[in-house]
Amino acid sequence: EEDALRVTVKPRPLPENEEALEYEFEDLKANSAVATLKWEKLAVPFKIEVTDQTTLENIRAQLKGRGQFTWQALDEGANFCLTHNIDLEQGLKWADASIQNEERFDNLSTKVDLLKALHRDDEAKTTWDLAMQKATAVQLYSYGRRLQSMKKSDEGLDIMKEVAKRFPQDVYGHLAQARVKSAAGDFAGAAAEAKQAQAISKSDAQKSAFKPLIDRLEAKQDINK
Repeated sequence: EEDALRVTVKPRPLPENEEALEYEFEDLKANSAVATLKWEKLAVPFKIEVTDQTTLENIRAQLKGRGQFTWQALDEGANFCLTHNIDLEQGLKWADASIQNEERFDNLSTKVDLLKALHRDDEAKTTWDLAMQKATAVQLYSYGRRLQSMKKSDEGLDIMKEVAKRFPQDVYGHLAQARVKSAAGDFAGAAAEAKQAQAISKSDAQKSAFKPLIDRLEAKQDINK
C-alpha cells in the first residue's frame, strides 16, 4: 500500500555483473525517457513519461505557494503555456500576475506573445509598445533569437533590425546587424559587424563565442539558420 510506484517490466540479463545499483537513462525525449535499473546480473527497463497537462498541474500547484510572489516563477509558468500551446488563458493570467509583481521586458514580451496566440492583436500592440520602453539591447536581441528558434524568422529579423537601430554602438547592436546582413546575403558586411561586436565586448567568453559565427560568415553561411 505504501509503494511509490508499480510497473510491469521485462528484465533482461546483463553481460557483466553489476555490483553496485545503477540507473541509466536512455531514449531521451521531450516528455519521456527509458530508465534502466542495473544490479547484479539483471537490467530492468521501464518508461517514464510526463504529459503537458501533468506538468501544467504541477506548475499550477507550485504557483499557489511561494512562486506566486516572484515575477520569474509566474513568467516561467506563462511561458510553458505559450511554448506548449496549452491553456493560453491561464498563461495570460500568470503573465499579468508576473507583471503586477515586477514589470519587466521579460514578462511583458511573454504577454505579447500570448495575446498574439489568442488573436488579440490590438492588446498585443499596446503591450509591445510598453515593453519596448523597458527593453535593453541584450533583452531585445534574446527575444529576437527566441522568435527565430520558434521558426518565426521574419518576426525575429524585424526584432534584429530594431536592436540595430536602437543600439547601434552596442555589442548586441552590431551582432543584430550581422544577422540582418547575413539574412540579406551580405556575408562580408555581416562578418565585419560580428568582428566589431567581438572587438568591443568586455567578456573573454563572449569574444570566444563570436568566433564560430565569424567563421561561418567568412564561409558565406547564413548564421540565422
